[in-house]
Amino acid sequence: MQTETIAIHAGNLTRSTTGDVTAPISLSTTFFRDEQGGYPGGHMYSRVSNPNRSALEKVMADLEKGADACAFSSGNTAGMTLFQALAPGSHIIAPDDMYWGFKKQLQSIFEGILTIDFIDLTTTATIESYIQSNTVMIWVETPSNPLLKITDLAAISVIAKKHQLIFACDSTFASPCFQNPILSGADIVMHSSTKYIGGHSDVLGGILITAAKNEFWDKIRNIQQIGGAVPSPFDCFLLLRSIKTLPYRMRGHAENGMALAKHLAAHSKVEAVYYPGLPSHPHHEIAKKQMSAFGGMLSILIKGDAENAKKVVNKVKLFAQATSLGGVESLIEHRASVEGPDTKTPQNLIRISVGLEHIDDLIADLEQALA
Repeated sequence: MQTETIAIHAGNLTRSTTGDVTAPISLSTTFFRDEQGGYPGGHMYSRVSNPNRSALEKVMADLEKGADACAFSSGNTAGMTLFQALAPGSHIIAPDDMYWGFKKQLQSIFEGILTIDFIDLTTTATIESYIQSNTVMIWVETPSNPLLKITDLAAISVIAKKHQLIFACDSTFASPCFQNPILSGADIVMHSSTKYIGGHSDVLGGILITAAKNEFWDKIRNIQQIGGAVPSPFDCFLLLRSIKTLPYRMRGHAENGMALAKHLAAHSKVEAVYYPGLPSHPHHEIAKKQMSAFGGMLSILIKGDAENAKKVVNKVKLFAQATSLGGVESLIEHRASVEGPDTKTPQNLIRISVGLEHIDDLIADLEQALA
């Protein structure tokens, strides 16, 4: 089946006794056992599994061309579960430009438990020099947040397989519609389903998808079920509903993203535009190779300093000045002020999540803010 069909049908629950076409919400926390003590409905207790969560995991595994998926209560929890499954003392190679929340998580929660090298993963020739005897994972984020760096997934896969390392990829910015890291050799794919998967800025979630069910995946599933940081049935219902329109929403995000990037690249008050769909992007050819479209995220450098950038985000009227991304509404943010004093993000950088409004209205709003 094609992506649009998978999105609509792969998450459907088995037909209920009442004949629901849309999957109902199953709120029960516990499920009947039979005379032999088994569970004829396939579920025992909602922390372990739930019909809505199972449906969400099924459709996401299918969309990402994986063997299985584990859903969590947030994107940060999904990432943290992956790191928790590693043995203490393990070494991770991670990107120098990555989601601030994950970087802080690795530096604080896992301080003294894991060791991490944050390096430029876009230069694959130098990666092997960082591999140590205790290295177990290469963690990739592509496109990256907030500089929209592109990492060559196939090249990383070769290195990971050569050294028998786990290759995990945060593909949140791309969504399953535009990039399938498993097809390029990744072992595990992660999404903050709060973002494009949910798409309406009204549900929190995260998900991991595996290329194969193996011993490491069993550890992740065990942390999910025993730790219990799982999404509620209603959260899963909302995500399943949103996924049905995901392929069509992503086309609109990508179309608007490209148009806005081109417009801003020619603007006299913009120093630079970071968007992998532009031929001027240093990793444009790699992006073309592994992405079918380039998404709705872009960052720009305003000519001047942090104050100049803040003036722009304070003057917009249609864009919402808010954290997060991937919703139908356009968001804008001075990213460095969110990340704090130790940020490596340029002080004149503005991150933009391009929504599904008419592109002419989005351009007009930024034009008046830049004026």
